[in-house]
Amino acid sequence: MYESRGEKIFVSAITAILILLSIMALIPLLSVISTSLSSKSAVDMNLVTIWPKQFTLDSWGQMIDRPDLWKSFFLTLVTTVIGTGLALLMTALLAYPLSKSEFRPGPVIMVGVVIAMIFKAPIIPYFLTVRGVGLYNNPLVLIVPHILNPFNLIIMRSFFKQFSKELEEAAFIEGCGYFRMLFQFVLPLSKAVLATLALFYGVVLWNQFQHPLFFLQDPNWFPLQIKIRQFITDDNVIMVGAASTAGLNYNERTLRAVTVIFAIIPIVMVYPFLQKYFVKGAMIGSVKG
Repeated sequence: MYESRGEKIFVSAITAILILLSIMALIPLLSVISTSLSSKSAVDMNLVTIWPKQFTLDSWGQMIDRPDLWKSFFLTLVTTVIGTGLALLMTALLAYPLSKSEFRPGPVIMVGVVIAMIFKAPIIPYFLTVRGVGLYNNPLVLIVPHILNPFNLIIMRSFFKQFSKELEEAAFIEGCGYFRMLFQFVLPLSKAVLATLALFYGVVLWNQFQHPLFFLQDPNWFPLQIKIRQFITDDNVIMVGAASTAGLNYNERTLRAVTVIFAIIPIVMVYPFLQKYFVKGAMIGSVKG
């Protein structure tokens, strides 16, 4: 395909800008990784930039042995997996009928979905509502409020609208019902949008901070992000188990760097497996009407 000189200049400029932005985003991450792998003395003297100084794994060894960190990690992992599965199920169950023109309440429901997407509930009424349904200091608050997102619902509905009506009519003639049609035909052919929305829901559930901060008071139910907040704001919590910092090859800064990297590793590991579906699912779900 022929590209004019102007198009080549435009593509080159965009590529250069994206590379620059990528470098700007990577530098802070590399700095945190380097801090977690550097010695206490190097960090205290501010010698660490984007490369570890006096390489050591003492900080990682100290944090990996923390049972409270692992407890928060597994709580977050379980809520993310269960919450993502329930969210995809609920989104599909609502998006499929909304994608059908014969579903008469569909336009009215879609108006409500768009309103819910544009106008967020005020914090105080939202807090009182969540507390009123029994989710205050309840670990289910990490899952239930996130199982349906209006934006994700619109993407899945738009994706479902592309399916051939002839194929569905043929399945109905053979005795296939709506639920069987959805679970045996539609969803298996929707891997792109399912992977995309799984990533959207998973990132929200994994990184949630406001909900547990507002609604959870029991430390036993603190997810990973709240635990990291404790580590960052309280030196006594991050240094628990160390009677004195003398003779140790780590300090508060190196341990905090470890917790930050520890929290992002699972998402970074999952993303490559979903990447091939991500762009396709997002584009189809966003463009189709």
